[in-house]
Amino acid sequence: MVIQPMSRPIYLDAHATTPVDDRVLEAMLPYFREHFGNPSSAGHLYGWEAAAAVQQARVTLADAIAASPEEILFTSGATEANNLAIKGVAEAYYQQGRHLITVQTEHQAVLGPMRYLAGLGFEVTELPVQTDGRLDLADLEQAIRPDTILVSVMAANNEIGVLQPLAAIGALCRQHQVLFHTDAAQAIGKIPLDVQAMQIDLMSLTAHKVYGPKGIGALYVRRRNPRVQIIPQLQGGGQERGLRSGTLATPQIVGFAKAVALALADLEAESARILALRNRLAQQLGVPGYTDAPQPGIWLNGHPHQRLAGNLNISVEGVEASALLLGLQPVVALSTGSACTTAKATPSHVLQALGRSPDLIAASLRFGIGRFNTEAEIDRVAAHTLTTIATLRQSRRDYVGSTHQLLESVKQSG
Repeated sequence: MVIQPMSRPIYLDAHATTPVDDRVLEAMLPYFREHFGNPSSAGHLYGWEAAAAVQQARVTLADAIAASPEEILFTSGATEANNLAIKGVAEAYYQQGRHLITVQTEHQAVLGPMRYLAGLGFEVTELPVQTDGRLDLADLEQAIRPDTILVSVMAANNEIGVLQPLAAIGALCRQHQVLFHTDAAQAIGKIPLDVQAMQIDLMSLTAHKVYGPKGIGALYVRRRNPRVQIIPQLQGGGQERGLRSGTLATPQIVGFAKAVALALADLEAESARILALRNRLAQQLGVPGYTDAPQPGIWLNGHPHQRLAGNLNISVEGVEASALLLGLQPVVALSTGSACTTAKATPSHVLQALGRSPDLIAASLRFGIGRFNTEAEIDRVAAHTLTTIATLRQSRRDYVGSTHQLLESVKQSG
C-alpha cells in the first residue's frame, strides 16, 4: 500500500516568521560560493566584493527608514538589536539618569533587557495600555522624569498587531530630551517608517518577518540631532565601528536588503490586498467591528483598524484553547500568541494588559496573513474555524448536560 503524504496546512502565522521569497534567495546565493569573502578582508578582491555588497545593503536599509548608511548596524536579529539599544544606552547614559520607560505589551526581547537592568539598580516604568492596546500619551508624558534617559515603545505589536503612534511619541520624547527607541521588527516593510519625521533615535529591525532570511537584523542609531551614544555589548574584532563585533554575514545581509526593497516597492498594493484578506476572514468569522452580524462569543483583541493589515487576533468563548488548536491544525497553521514565548505555556502578557479574562486569554487565536495567502485559503480557514468552534461548544454543552443528569440521578437515588 502506498501511503500518500499529508497535505500541508495553510500557513497563517506570518507574525512568527515568513518564508524566504524566491527573489531574496536568488540574490543571496552568489554570496555563499562565488563571492564568499569576508567583508573585513581589505587586501584582496574577495573581501572587496563582500564589503561592497554589505555597503549597498546598508544604503538600501537606510533609505527604507530615511536614515544614513553609517547609522545602520547589523546584528543577528531584532532581539540582539533590542538588547544593544537598551543596555547600550543605559550603560552610556547612566550618569545622567537611571530611569527607563516601556510598555506592558512589549515583546520579551524588550521587557527582558529592561528587567535585567532593573536588577542592576535602574528603575523601569512599564506603562499600561488602553483596552484597544494603544498607549495613552498622557500616561507617557506623566511618567517622564528628569532622570528618564530612554523610552522604548514597539511600532507594531507581535500578537495583536496594534500600531502605536510613533510620531507623537517621538515628539513627546524630543520635547523632554529623552531618547526614543522602537522595536520595528513587525513593522518594517509593512508600514511607512521615517526616523526623521517620527523623531526616532534607535530602531530595531529583522529580516525574517518580511520574507528575508533568519539570523540577521539591524539597529538604527541616530548620529546627529542628537548624536546617540551606545556602549557595545559584544567585544571582539571591532566590526561595525566597534559597536557590534563579529564577522558580518554577507549572504544574510544581502537577503535582508533585498527583502526590504521588495516589500517597499509593492507596499501600497500589497497592504491593500492583505487588508482585504484580513477583513474577509474577520467578516466570515463574525468578528465584532468587521460585520453587522457578529458571532456571539467572539472577541476582537486590539484596535479594529490601528493594526497591521495582516493581523487578526480573537478570543473565543466556550472552548478550550488546546482543543481548539488541535481541531484547527489539520487545515491551518497558526499560533495562540507570540511564537517566542508559546513554549512556556504561560498566559499572554499582552492580552492580560488588555484586561482579558483568563478563559478568553487561553482561547485566543492569532491569524497572521502574508504575501502568499489567497482568498480561497481564507475561505477554507474561516469555514473550518467556525465548524471547529461549533463542534467544541456542542461537545462542552453535551458534557455539562450529561454531568448535570448524572448528579441529579445520584441525588434522587440517595
